[in-house]
Amino acid sequence: HVQLVESGGGSVQAGGSLGLSCVASGYTYGRACMGWFRQAPGKEREGVACIGRDGITMYSDSVKGRLIISQDNAKKMMYLQMNSLKPEDTAMYYCAAKGGVGCRLKPTEFASWGQGTQVTVS
Repeated sequence: HVQLVESGGGSVQAGGSLGLSCVASGYTYGRACMGWFRQAPGKEREGVACIGRDGITMYSDSVKGRLIISQDNAKKMMYLQMNSLKPEDTAMYYCAAKGGVGCRLKPTEFASWGQGTQVTVS
């Protein structure tokens, strides 16, 4: 099992930037793919970005060009640089990890989750 802890959320004005971090510990092979998901009140959890161990990334259309996912495997860290933020980006952001093959923005495919960090854009 993989343990994940997010940090870096907060409040920012529209057009501003925030950086999120996620530190992982535990079962290494459970981190073949890591991703960022978000959930706004009253809405379903949605995928934002994910990155495979090989560094290949995938983004949702709503964040493409504004958010950048990256990782440092040696430090067991994953990051999300959020630029040009919009009010509709307001949500709880979760770090998640999955093992096995494949790396897609499907929440049901991810076995390990962090506790979440709030991002508010006004």
